[in-house]
Amino acid sequence: MADSAPPATPPAGSVADPAPLGLAAFALTTFVLSVHNAGWAPDVIWVGLALFYGGLVQLLAGLQEFRNRNVFGATAFSTYGGFWLSLGIYVVLIFAIPALLKAASGSTGNGVDDGVGWFLLAFAIFNTYMLFWSTRVSVAVFMVFLTLEITEIVLFIGGFQHQGPIPPATAGFTWVNLGGLLGILTAATAWYASAAGVVNGHAGRTILPVGRPMWR
Repeated sequence: MADSAPPATPPAGSVADPAPLGLAAFALTTFVLSVHNAGWAPDVIWVGLALFYGGLVQLLAGLQEFRNRNVFGATAFSTYGGFWLSLGIYVVLIFAIPALLKAASGSTGNGVDDGVGWFLLAFAIFNTYMLFWSTRVSVAVFMVFLTLEITEIVLFIGGFQHQGPIPPATAGFTWVNLGGLLGILTAATAWYASAAGVVNGHAGRTILPVGRPMWR
């Protein structure tokens, strides 16, 4: 992502900035899963997006960041492309193949929730050090990783709590519902950062500010 200064003319042979595409793919897929987690949309509608837009397209954006010698962008987009691909295929496999669903559920029937909890915990660990390093990119990118960090923490708690209610409530609003609301906020921050990359890059000047790095 560009900071608040006008973007420099790219060197000959370079590719267009893939960050706005990667952020858009992440934002839209996160939004659709999150509206389901919030309880507003049916399940499964996010799986195709996870495999192709959030997964494949974001992975391709990450690979293009390698060509731009952007280690942060390449690591972030490639990892979260893999995140969506692996989450999508996990859901496809366990629900398409009854034997795998039975094995994943275990004797308590809660193994699927526990599995998602461990999955999100692992990515929250990755996201933690990326969050700290995002302070050297821009305020907008930092906000994407900050809201994502909180979302992942709430959702892995929800997985380990087997999608139970948030104490002291006994029914209704769950940890996963809260994670859905936070995920919508995460998607909004990513969409803004993506829009800023498109608009500022196309205009050659800052129209949507993203803030300078917090430190160098």
